Amino acid sequence: MNVSPKDKDTITAHVEQWLQQVVIGLNLCPFAAKPARNNQIKIAVSDAKDEESLLSDILQQLNILQSTAEDELETTLVVVPNMLADFDDYNLFITWVEALIKQEQLEGIYQVATFHPDYCFAGNQPDDADNLTNRSPYPIFHLIREEGLERALRHFPNPESIPETNINRVNQLSQSDIARLFPYLVR
Repeated sequence: MNVSPKDKDTITAHVEQWLQQVVIGLNLCPFAAKPARNNQIKIAVSDAKDEESLLSDILQQLNILQSTAEDELETTLVVVPNMLADFDDYNLFITWVEALIKQEQLEGIYQVATFHPDYCFAGNQPDDADNLTNRSPYPIFHLIREEGLERALRHFPNPESIPETNINRVNQLSQSDIARLFPYLVR
């Protein structure tokens, strides 16, 4: 069964809310506000229920990025509502996405950033607040143009401080803030 258009609208709304309130609202990605404001971020909801179909959907989105000017489309979030709910499965699949980028000779042109409802950094406990920096309402593969990222980094003082700043920011959230910003984590 494919995700219905109504479901896609709901899923897209959840991701847009996360993007606005968490990623941009908490300034976890200092480079996201401008492309969001300029409608240059695409949210592509995948119908995939198997690995081959998901890789095909990701390749399709990479091809769209390749054929679209950066001032029209800077980045794409591929949302995966029908599979990879288990973080370990998702984590293993990242290798396949990176291999696809390499196979298509897009290494150095695009990279992937990863987000998941159960994201857990290596060495962390699942309940550690640090994990909130990469937690999203659904499994997401963020396809990023490296050239645009490099350009943004040139104009950002101390880009290496971003992860630590983000960790400090999420560690300062109250339980009510977490419940409001991450309602999908309450199970």
